[in-house]
Amino acid sequence: MTARFVTLDVREDLRQGREPFPRIMAAVRNLGPDEGLELYATFEPRPLYGVMAELGFDAAAEPLPEGDWRVRFVRRPAGAEPAG
Repeated sequence: MTARFVTLDVREDLRQGREPFPRIMAAVRNLGPDEGLELYATFEPRPLYGVMAELGFDAAAEPLPEGDWRVRFVRRPAGAEPAG
């Protein structure tokens, strides 16, 4: 079970036209076994869901009032099938 989340906000990267994928993958590589990733973006990052699923994470997305998104990526237990 995920005990805590590491927060990564890539909204400014996106607004400045910078590709956030390398920062996201660096954050994922540095997660501990009991950590998940809480990502803030200016849009729902649907293409990232497949990448994260291959790495063993399920996603739960939530639109924020100002139009941005918060997505929590939670590590699946070993042997568990991807959600949805």
